[in-house]
Amino acid sequence: MSISKFASKGRSIAMSELDQLKVYGETGVGWCHLTPPNETVDEHGKPTARANAFNAADPRAPRRRVFDDPEVCRLREHLRQNNGIRGLEIVEPDEVERAARIFFRDGFVVVRDLLDADGLRRFRDGSAKALKQILEVPGVGGRKYMTESFRLPHRYSYGTSSASRHMLHEPVWASMIDLPTTTPILSKIFGTDKYQVVGAGGDLCLPGAIEYQALHVDLRERETFELPEARLRQARSLGIKFKTRAGSGEVEHSSWQLIIERTPPMVAINFLMSDLTWENGPIRQIPGTQGRVANPPSPAEEPEWMRLSTLVGAPAGAGVFRDVRAWHGATPNVGREIRAMPNVEYGAPWLEQRWFIPSMPHEIWKALSPHAQRVSRRIKMAPGVWPAGAGVMHPLSSCREEAKARVQAKPR
Repeated sequence: MSISKFASKGRSIAMSELDQLKVYGETGVGWCHLTPPNETVDEHGKPTARANAFNAADPRAPRRRVFDDPEVCRLREHLRQNNGIRGLEIVEPDEVERAARIFFRDGFVVVRDLLDADGLRRFRDGSAKALKQILEVPGVGGRKYMTESFRLPHRYSYGTSSASRHMLHEPVWASMIDLPTTTPILSKIFGTDKYQVVGAGGDLCLPGAIEYQALHVDLRERETFELPEARLRQARSLGIKFKTRAGSGEVEHSSWQLIIERTPPMVAINFLMSDLTWENGPIRQIPGTQGRVANPPSPAEEPEWMRLSTLVGAPAGAGVFRDVRAWHGATPNVGREIRAMPNVEYGAPWLEQRWFIPSMPHEIWKALSPHAQRVSRRIKMAPGVWPAGAGVMHPLSSCREEAKARVQAKPR
């Protein structure tokens, strides 16, 4: 179904609701009672449901998407009393060594004050602008919003909603690549400043996202559990001393495990547009799972402590450095505030070229710092070439593909 056909339909949302859209503070956006729990849509917007993957149905979700429904109220009270990792460590930007130690131990670390007041304002404005474009597409059957293809209701990804698959055509996303608060920590984690930008996007949930997203890992296919020479060089740069078996040259198992854990293929920084609270859908992270071969538990089998292992208390302007292999997932937003976490994604020095898709216009690349230019060179477009589909945000994958095929030049 084309974008123009959706645009020709009557709007199901009052214009004022989106005109005042912000990704922090109380909002009227969200809580569509006509959107059934666990319902997703296919690439064309047809409602469906899925039993597995990160958009699997949550068997414990309330049966109605209504703010004051008794089941929602019980869930809200349970979260108020129990949600959040007890003793969550939040470090300062200048605590580089400590941040790296926590990252390698847990697979993530929260660092406060990554963004100054101006950076937070610009990222909030950019996040709201992109979200407004997504939500302007009306849902079917009276639903307030079109659910994103193959995602749970009221949850969206900036990256996958972009017809170009990334957000580096937006200056605000590109401007966050090289910050004085993030670059030293990234260099410490990778053991070098020769890491590379893979892309940028991030995710968000609206109020009324009552389901738990299934625990999952990002881009799991990129972890081969193999140790090519380039990965071993990174391990040495991190100060890891390892032995090899005589005759075979293979790394001993104990060293192999340590190298795997401390050389993630990718690291993402999710920037927080609002405080993460017990009720606005804070991300949950399961500590120490970044080197696991096993799959995370299904929604039906996930223990309650994992569902409550969230980053409650992380403040707006902070960021979460994430090893994308660590088990994580979104949680219910039972409040009145949008929870948005735009991100930038970085690849290890040894990550293969096929994972780098050009998505940053040359004109934006030229305006970056020298370091940001160096680490972005593998995703830079040629001069005068606009990334196909960049600038079009849409919840349906079929419409994104249509836009990507049609939009080959920078929009005027």
